Amino acid sequence: MVGPPEERSPVSSINLQHVLGSLLRYWWLPVITLALGLGAGVGLVRLTAPTYVSKARMWETLKVRLPEGSLFSDDVQNAFGTQTELLQSDALRLLTLARLQSTGGKQAIPVEPDGSLPLVTIRVTSSGKSSVFVIEATSSHAAYTQAYLNALMDVFLEYKRNMRQQLSGLTLASISEEVKKAEDDLNEAKQLLMVFEQTNNLAGLQQDSAVSGGYLAGLKTKLSDLQLEERLLQASALERETNGSDTNGVAAAWVDPASTAFSAAVATTAAEHQAALRALDDLKLQRAKLSRNLRPKHPKIVKLDADIERARRMLETFRRQDQDQLAASRQAIQLRLANTQDAIQQWERKVERANAIIARAEGFKFNVQQRQIVYDRLMVLLQNVGLSRNIDQETLAILEPASPAKRSHAQETSLLALSGAGGFALGLGIIGLLGVRDDRFTSLAEVAEKLGQNVLGQVPEIPRLRRGEVVPLLAADDKRHLYAESYRNLRSAILFMPIEGERPKSVLITSAVPNEGKSTIAANLSRALALGGARVVLVDADMRRGVLHQLLGLRREPGLSQLIQQPDKLDDILQKDTLLHFSFISSGTISSNSGDLFLGSAFDDVLAGLRQQFDHIIIDSSPVFAADDATTLAPKVDGTLFVVRSRFSSARPVREALELLYQRQAKVLGIVFNQADPSARSYYYYKYADYYRVAVPSEAKPG
Repeated sequence: MVGPPEERSPVSSINLQHVLGSLLRYWWLPVITLALGLGAGVGLVRLTAPTYVSKARMWETLKVRLPEGSLFSDDVQNAFGTQTELLQSDALRLLTLARLQSTGGKQAIPVEPDGSLPLVTIRVTSSGKSSVFVIEATSSHAAYTQAYLNALMDVFLEYKRNMRQQLSGLTLASISEEVKKAEDDLNEAKQLLMVFEQTNNLAGLQQDSAVSGGYLAGLKTKLSDLQLEERLLQASALERETNGSDTNGVAAAWVDPASTAFSAAVATTAAEHQAALRALDDLKLQRAKLSRNLRPKHPKIVKLDADIERARRMLETFRRQDQDQLAASRQAIQLRLANTQDAIQQWERKVERANAIIARAEGFKFNVQQRQIVYDRLMVLLQNVGLSRNIDQETLAILEPASPAKRSHAQETSLLALSGAGGFALGLGIIGLLGVRDDRFTSLAEVAEKLGQNVLGQVPEIPRLRRGEVVPLLAADDKRHLYAESYRNLRSAILFMPIEGERPKSVLITSAVPNEGKSTIAANLSRALALGGARVVLVDADMRRGVLHQLLGLRREPGLSQLIQQPDKLDDILQKDTLLHFSFISSGTISSNSGDLFLGSAFDDVLAGLRQQFDHIIIDSSPVFAADDATTLAPKVDGTLFVVRSRFSSARPVREALELLYQRQAKVLGIVFNQADPSARSYYYYKYADYYRVAVPSEAKPG
């Protein structure tokens, strides 16, 4: 039995399939929206007033280069954006309108039908390798456009000259004030430096700092030597504790050379220690030789034992002396370490104080240098401003006046293009939305991805000859090899599916909603099982809208509704057709309470009788969401097959239907994917038609 369906989010490739499928189905939608967009664009063009364009040119003339650069000269590359903003500003627009009224009167400015002034759009362009500015003026009046552009250029040049005169005076006063402030700051910094140098002997401090640094380095070297000597003494003490009295006088090699008397004493003790150790070894050797011939109580042996004991006591005395000397050496070194560390701390504080005073003096000097630099630059700037005020530095001039305005169709073309593109994009957007929201299954991989169920098989779509024509059921010598093999594959999947216990004998076939092809699959699966030699009975349990009798060309009554009421009439109700081993029980009389009939024990008796007589019982039921019959029958059978139709079944109702079956303790064997697209690249089952042709033996090929 397959477990409950898992909730899985569809992957992006599946969404793309839906979008592409929607594009193929609704290709006409972008065409309609494109036509509507173009129609709206044409309407807007007819309502829009014509536009006229006049062009003029201004250029960057030669400049007077002043020392340190001119404060009021324009750079073509850097000032292009600023000049464009000025030409398009409301301030220059008002000045231009005032200029036109003063020169030509009110008649120089036309009025729109609504009483407003015509709007003139200004566009400025420039080439990166040229100093020429191209200015375009666009409005709905030809003569007014040309006059406005000429007046705008004159107002622009005059505006720049006036602003230069105003700004130069303000700038000169502002810079003079900054120069005075910078001079005061410089004098203050020099005064602070002088006072600090008078109160501190900087030369003596620098010399003392150098001498103290050298002495401090020597103290740190001495500290390192003492720390090394202390570690060696510690190692020697550890070795003596480990080896006991068998030592070689390691401490004597690491004592302070300055302690001459102490070193001599240690050396003497080490020599006596070595002599006693050798004497003890000689005595032990003599005793070992004599003990071969003499008994332990022999006078010579007894005398040697006494001499050996005295030698051992002497070695113990030397060991204690050696430990005392080692402890004294360590204590002396620790004392010298403490004295050296105190001296280092004192000299470090002395060096830090000297360096702090020197660093503060350097800070005063740096402050003086920085303020001197600021003062010098301001003085140069002040001189340049004074020179700039007396030189005309205007760098822009009119190269070509405004040309006669010409009719432009750019606005109409752009409007039509935007309308068409917007309409087409709207159509594509609607298709994309439909594709994203469309959760219908289009492939076998999508079924497994969205439902997480075991897919037992898939049945390809068979094209119909005429609209409304019913596809013929499976026959013994069916020429539709792709169609026939799909049902044989489904039959094998049911017969050999990996489940524990007995194979399912009674199988219910249902779907989520009507028109998913469950009745056709039930009929063809029954016939495929019968063609395999099994005794099969097909039961139409859809007592409301059963159609299996029409597909098989058999009668509707009597059927299942009568059989439930009279179980002993099974032989009279069973119907046969030309197919061997195949039997059929129709739905019988139309019943509105078929769910009540399935709940009773009479149906269980009917099902038990069919189990004894047939190998397989295929039951076609109503869809899950059409009536409660399927969810009532599902717990009574051995397994349920759930039919999903390609490009018809939606993921959400299918998941809800499966969940409802599991709530009723149904055993869902798997999914059957109906009407799969055989032309899709993912459908590669049973496409090799050569295997289904009767080949002449001489033409047979290996493989």
